[in-house]
Formats: sequence, structure tokens, C-alpha cells
Amino acid sequence: MKRFLIFTLAFAITIFAAIFQRLTGPTHPLRFSYTIDKNQYISKLVRSGNSDKDTKITLNLPINIIATLHYKKHKVAEDFVAIPFTAIDENKQEVYLPKMPAAAKLEYYIEILDGADTKYFFKDKPVVIRYKDPVPTGILIPHILVMFLAMFFSNLTGLQALFHVPSFKRNITVSVALLFIGGLILGPIVQKYAFGDLWTGFPVGYDLTDNKILLAFATWLVAFFVNRKKQRPAMAIFAAFVTIIVFSIPHSLLGSELDYESGKVVTGFIHSLNFFK
Repeated sequence: MKRFLIFTLAFAITIFAAIFQRLTGPTHPLRFSYTIDKNQYISKLVRSGNSDKDTKITLNLPINIIATLHYKKHKVAEDFVAIPFTAIDENKQEVYLPKMPAAAKLEYYIEILDGADTKYFFKDKPVVIRYKDPVPTGILIPHILVMFLAMFFSNLTGLQALFHVPSFKRNITVSVALLFIGGLILGPIVQKYAFGDLWTGFPVGYDLTDNKILLAFATWLVAFFVNRKKQRPAMAIFAAFVTIIVFSIPHSLLGSELDYESGKVVTGFIHSLNFFK
């Protein structure tokens, strides 16, 4: 019974962390509600696009309401370009943002006429969309599955160590192997397809996603070596704690970003520093 409860708790923690990471990520669609002509509407604004096609932005609005999207290059001092939404049926309108190179970002806000009034949404803090090159499904799906398993076995191993289940020592090896395959082999391959670089974390860059994977792997590697000859559950518990913390950091935060001035892809951290100079 204890082992079943540990397994269930590890799975629940993994699901919660995966959902939290996904929903808080900067590329997850932004859900917002708005009131026009005394009616409330809900829409999702995309924050991730592919470099090989224009990106559709959809509003749930009646055909008689005039809406306009304003966009420009992110962190570039230029005027916004205005493009009107087009009705595709009686209660839905859409517009297309132009395709951009991998790691490029655009920022946009929405203008809607509400009778005689004009309402602006996200004008003060525009929505940011980042573009990527398409990643083959045969690479992306295995990466996601292996990383999910790595997070699960990390939680499982930590809980087994906490409740003195002897098999925690064996699962340290499983956790190390899964993090290595999913984070340090498949992860860089995905990034190579999406943004053109295999690795942008330490020591060559500041990519937060790469660095958090590296930190989790290094912590579990230490746990593996200190448990080789003698059981030291405290290190496994610590490694699981570190992993759940780093996996809770939003995915793609401070990731690869195209610097429009230099034409080079840098990490978001470096680009932010350059922007505030």
C-alpha cells in the first residue's frame, strides 16, 4: 500500500508541475475576457508561431464589430502596423501576423470599436509572440515523453528516499538516464530544429531552459555517485527537490531571441541587457 501511495503521489506531483509549467510559460496562449456592447467575450491570443507560415489571431466577435490588430517588431523603435480583422462567420473574426524568422519576436495589441468608444487591449503591455522553425513530430514527441518520465522518476525516487523504500537507489540511475536522454540529447536536437543552435546554456550562453536541465542533471549525477557504495537518501531527496523547482520554472523563459539590430540569435537574458543599455 505504501508503494502504491508513493507512486500515486509522484504521478500527481508530476502532472501538476507539468501543467503549471505549461500554463505559466511565455509562449502559452493568453486567455482574456472583454466586454463589448455590454456582451462579454473570451478569446485566446497566440504567443508562439512557426516561421514557415503566417500566424492566425482569432477573436470571438460578431461580424458588425470593427476590430484592428496593431503589431511591430519586439524591442524595436518603430511604428505599429495596423491590420483590420476580417469576419469568417457571424461570431468570429481573424487576422494574420506575417511569418518571421526563427527566434524573432513581434508584439501586438488590439483595438475594438465599442459604439462611439474605442477600447484598447494590451496597448500598454503588448502581447509578445515568438517564432520557431517547425520541429519534426518524431523528435518532439519522444522529447516530451522522456522529459515527463524523467520528472516522474525524479519525484518517485525522492519520495522513495523520504519514506525509506530501498528501490530509491535503483531509480536514481533511471532518473539520471532519462534526464540525460530527454534533456541533454533530445532537448538540444529539438532546439537545433526550432532555433538553429544545439545548446545555448552554460558555458556558451544564458538560456534558462538549457541551464535548468543542466542543473537538474548535475544534481542527480551527484546523487548517483554518493549513493554508489552507501545509501544516502538525503541527497536523492535534495535532487528531487531541485528538479521539481527547476521544472516549475516556465518553459522557454529567457530563451533564444533574434536581435534585429545584429541579426544574430541570442538568449532573452542577453537581449534584455542590450535593450536597457
